[in-house]
Amino acid sequence: MEPMATTDENRTIAPIVGPGDPRRFTDSGIEIKHLYSEQDIPDDLESRLGEPGEYPFTRGIHPDMYREQLWTMRQYAGYASARESNERYRYLLEHGSTGLSMAFDLPTQLGLDSDNPRCLGEVGRTGVAIDTIDDMRTAFEDIPLDQVSTSMTINAPASVLLLLYELVGEEQGVPAEQLRGTTQNDILKEYIARGNFIYPPEGAIRLTTDLFAYCNERVPKWNTISISGYHFREKGCSAVQEVAFTLANGIAYVQAALDAGLEIDTFGPRLAFFFNGHNNVFQEIAKFRAARRMWAEIMRERFGAKDERSWRLRFHTQTGGVTLMAQQPENNIVRVALQGFAAVCGGTQSLHTNGFDEALALPSERSAKIALRTQQIIAYESGAPDTVDPFAGSYFVEALTDEIEARANELIAKIDELGGSVQAIDFMKNEIEESAFGYNERYRIGQDIVVGVNKFVEDSPEIPDILRVDPASEREQVQRLKEFKEGRDAELVERRLEEVRECARGSENLLPVVRQALKDRCSLGEVCGAMRDVFGEYKPTF
Repeated sequence: MEPMATTDENRTIAPIVGPGDPRRFTDSGIEIKHLYSEQDIPDDLESRLGEPGEYPFTRGIHPDMYREQLWTMRQYAGYASARESNERYRYLLEHGSTGLSMAFDLPTQLGLDSDNPRCLGEVGRTGVAIDTIDDMRTAFEDIPLDQVSTSMTINAPASVLLLLYELVGEEQGVPAEQLRGTTQNDILKEYIARGNFIYPPEGAIRLTTDLFAYCNERVPKWNTISISGYHFREKGCSAVQEVAFTLANGIAYVQAALDAGLEIDTFGPRLAFFFNGHNNVFQEIAKFRAARRMWAEIMRERFGAKDERSWRLRFHTQTGGVTLMAQQPENNIVRVALQGFAAVCGGTQSLHTNGFDEALALPSERSAKIALRTQQIIAYESGAPDTVDPFAGSYFVEALTDEIEARANELIAKIDELGGSVQAIDFMKNEIEESAFGYNERYRIGQDIVVGVNKFVEDSPEIPDILRVDPASEREQVQRLKEFKEGRDAELVERRLEEVRECARGSENLLPVVRQALKDRCSLGEVCGAMRDVFGEYKPTF
């Protein structure tokens, strides 16, 4: 096999060469040849592909893929109060969504109650405010939890939100064994790309592995973590970096769980991943195929997993928020359709398509419905689900798959040399920042074209009707929380919080103690604060 054309520069970032250079590059710095042929694919292609549903899972984790069952169609939703979010959830389910993807506001993501002075002006802005069991109960009123799969985009306080969800299921009469969904629960990417952390790595990763053990015993259908490359790509990384950093973090979580005494095949089958969908359809398809093959090898060869379910990379895809433009926003409908098509052709298990107005605000009801209809058109009109791995054997896609795998493995090797992801946080941050700078420069000089932004620009802006969160919603949330705290047994609350602190000082699983505290009407902010008293706060380096 001839090596794919490349550059002498960073092997994970496209070079800045100007609009006059005749060469074409992906964002990962892979130079695209004028023509691909049989010489560009490996002699052992058949063994590298395997059969769908069999190791190394290049072609998909199920033999029949979407002919047997379509991917879960999710819409990321949640804003303002639990009541308003509940209305949006029911609207989406009534229009054919098959799973919910729950967005939380910044205070919730940071483990703060809505009445904390730091939260002024942020309550309910980027998602729903969940302070208490009452809020979680309201958010899922008239939504039977045994009939819906719920994904929660929550990390540092992930255990708290899962436990609130479990308690509401218990009130509905739904056994924990029947609950289906995912907690993102990926704290490493918060340190690297997002910044919504609470505790230093030691305490945070303990909570992650405690959640693994708790769900293995009590909530067996729950995906205990969604190891996320999505936010790296939103921050500005390339496709190769997305694969490498995501799988490197996966390695770190697996090792942490093993160090905590868990058996690989007890938690391995419940690991899930979360990737971004960008505009370069062919690179995205190749990225998903490469990641699947790499994870299978990591779990089988590096960690010695025996259960085939531990080898399968199961992943959710969300179309690229950072690719959506405020200029000519309806163009985003086309971008989202291309990204969703690539995710399906790449074998995703779950998909969220963004609203076209998300560069301006949280999605409106209209844009959320268009985004859902986009998935349904891909499912029922595009032909993409009719056959497994439809781009397999393409000279171009197979060469891209191999090149992404090779370059991502090189990057993982660098992270291993640094001692793993926890020790490589600054390295990964720097790599992403270099890539983000490259994106910006390529757009600025017109090397890469964005329709409506640096080419085909129009003078008059198009501003669609957008969702606006009423400031009264924040005041009402704070008032509800005040009434909640006034109407409970203060002595019992303090006793439960001290039990959380005591457990945090030891080594027992924290989740049963936190569950009891939440059941006895401690708030999210109080429970997270009790653990902060013991674990401390993470201080990033700049």
